[in-house]
Amino acid sequence: MQRQGTNGGSAGIRVRAAGGVLLAAHLAVVAWITLRPLDVTWMSPANLRPLAGIRADLSLGWPEAARRIGEGLALLAPLGVLLPMAHGRLAASPLASLARSVAVGALLSPAIELLQTGVPGQVVDIDSILLNTVGVGLAHLAVVPTVRAALRRRAETRVRTSLRREEPSQGRTPTIPRVGMAP
Repeated sequence: MQRQGTNGGSAGIRVRAAGGVLLAAHLAVVAWITLRPLDVTWMSPANLRPLAGIRADLSLGWPEAARRIGEGLALLAPLGVLLPMAHGRLAASPLASLARSVAVGALLSPAIELLQTGVPGQVVDIDSILLNTVGVGLAHLAVVPTVRAALRRRAETRVRTSLRREEPSQGRTPTIPRVGMAP
């Protein structure tokens, strides 16, 4: 039996499966980007003060600041779309869906930063956690509500057309007139 609010049929299963595969692929790429050792001659100290790294990026000028902040926002941003896709619900509460996606991003980002403490050339940065989490939320807000609304309209259209294709009615069901009882 299907849960209410899920994509029905094989199309929904394919969407969830594709979402799961893309999610796993994205997490593998994130692990490769963030957890590979880097050959560097000099490393800055760990940034444990919120927004200090963003202020330092802004002092470098707008092009460089936009690149660095954009990288922080973009690293985990696809999770904002892939998590709801892997979950596969069309009739989910928008606020609950956003909260789930942001919570996963907010939990995954510190885990990555914690793992980076043992990787040569990688430095812990609290601003990365903030930017990654905001990126997940922004991607979710930009894509998921619009796509869900379009998919719901498509599903409703499909249901309406399938109802029209059913066998045409042959009229009312005949009834037998009541006949009084003979004595």
